[in-house]
Amino acid sequence: MTNTPTSNAVAQDFVAFAVQSQVLRFGEFKTKAGRLSPYFFNAGLFDDGAKLGRLAEFYARRLIASGLEFDMLFGPAYKGITLAAAVSIELARLGRNVPFAYNRKEAKDHGEGGTLVGAPVKGRVLIIDDVISAGTSVRESIDMITAAGATPCGVSIALDRQEKATAGGQDAEESAVQQVEQRYKLPVVSIATLADLLHYLETQADPALTQFHPAVLAYRQRYGV
Repeated sequence: MTNTPTSNAVAQDFVAFAVQSQVLRFGEFKTKAGRLSPYFFNAGLFDDGAKLGRLAEFYARRLIASGLEFDMLFGPAYKGITLAAAVSIELARLGRNVPFAYNRKEAKDHGEGGTLVGAPVKGRVLIIDDVISAGTSVRESIDMITAAGATPCGVSIALDRQEKATAGGQDAEESAVQQVEQRYKLPVVSIATLADLLHYLETQADPALTQFHPAVLAYRQRYGV
């Protein structure tokens, strides 16, 4: 386990933005794994044009800096749909115009039919999502992309929680992100990590924020990878 921040000022700016937008909150929250987490990240609360545009800017900056090569974006329903659309707009603004597609939860039996919407899914396809919790969304996206004859080339997420995944109620050795990287041999590009969040809390002058550092650190020490 490492407690050093994995990225740079972009990650710190993103954490600050998420806190200010109340997308990243502190307190006591039950996770899907049944853990009591001292923080909660809800990307669904990037819910107006200004916040969504700024979020897309962070994704685009991180993707460009990563050097990852991709031909198009794919957004898994539901949160990924908005993210793929917004990030494609921002990439185009930065001079990198790429198509995007997404899936429906239910296949459509009229009109164009099928479950895929948007540009034809082909070439190297980058999956855009908010977080990777159990890897289910990524696995389903990979299946849809490969079924279309294209090649999944990576995953981009907003926050890497850097905590152990669970299987059958037991803690795994790896995080959900690490499992995706190992099982599917795909790079995962995150805007920020839990280590970045801890660094942010350590360096704040506001006691209303720094008070949460011990609880987040203890959570990282208990469940972190």
